[in-house]
Amino acid sequence: MPGLSNRVDPFGTLFATPLRGTLMGNRGGRFHCFDTRQTGVRPYASRQWICCVLAFKGRRREIWGKGYTELFFADEVSALAAGHRPCFECRRADATAFAAAWGRAAGRSPPRAPDMDVVLHTERLEPGRAYAKRLHPLRDEALPEGTMLSIAGDAYVVSAAGLRPWSFAGVGPVLAARPLGLALLLTPPTIVAVLAAGYRPAV
Repeated sequence: MPGLSNRVDPFGTLFATPLRGTLMGNRGGRFHCFDTRQTGVRPYASRQWICCVLAFKGRRREIWGKGYTELFFADEVSALAAGHRPCFECRRADATAFAAAWGRAAGRSPPRAPDMDVVLHTERLEPGRAYAKRLHPLRDEALPEGTMLSIAGDAYVVSAAGLRPWSFAGVGPVLAARPLGLALLLTPPTIVAVLAAGYRPAV
């Protein structure tokens, strides 16, 4: 719905843009004001940040009504970078694959959704600044496809061919150089490990 700040970029920031997304999601409930249809200071309702399909079982919703605060993502890599995980209801196969890759990366059985939410909540928000996106140091240049980086304040996707600039309209051409010395991880480290363990997000 144009006019609502319901599009999420890889930094987790909400924007109003007419460009449509490929996934919907939420942050555990409603954090907008129903009367004004504006968000307050707190940009989430709980630790359950998920990304969902746009259509499921014919359900219809009033966007930013009395239910949860609907959010939209250009693609799954930006949803993961912002700290959202696949929904176990409408994307069960993807969510199961995500949890299985998480388990492989950690050398354990696949975790439950609430356990993943606890870990991701600490990795997506800056300690001591509850509503600021946490950026992580880049410790390894051998990054899996689908990882997102912040370089000089812009977002980039790691692809098989190289780094590609991200925008709501899509990803751009591969950069001629890889300026990783300036890069910070946008994608939470545990999700980077999930990608390395075989989970394949949609771009």
